[in-house]
Amino acid sequence: MAKKEQSTPVIQNRKANHLYFVDETFEVGIMLIGSEVKSIRDGKCTIGEAWIDIDEKKNELWLVGARIDEYLFANRFNHIPARRRKLLAHGHEIEKMRKAKEQKGCTLIPLKLYFKNRRAKLEMGICRGKDQHDKRQTIMERDAKMEMDRAAKAHK
Repeated sequence: MAKKEQSTPVIQNRKANHLYFVDETFEVGIMLIGSEVKSIRDGKCTIGEAWIDIDEKKNELWLVGARIDEYLFANRFNHIPARRRKLLAHGHEIEKMRKAKEQKGCTLIPLKLYFKNRRAKLEMGICRGKDQHDKRQTIMERDAKMEMDRAAKAHK
């Protein structure tokens, strides 16, 4: 009998789609310690205020501003909730991200944090900021889509 995939909690950055246009996404690994992994599995993590920084000298990615709350049962071996965490990516991906970040108005934002084959993964995107007009346009498109869905459901 095949092993069942366990449902893993997905921590999403809901503000990202409202504040940014996502041009391209990448899946990267994240270096965590044991109590951080357990805390993420409990869903005690926020990435809404986080961003990704590139260390140009060492060619490394760092997750800054993410908060993983302390694990309740880890006692003295607990972690620091708001520390920087190293991200694991291929060199050519880091180079592509660096070139994109040098463009005006582009930034690297975490979109999702999840588990894949028992490993913590972070989906990040190369994003451009939205203007107020763009935000209103997105809201109008979403409302129009909801109205069409309601009409289609009522017509059935």
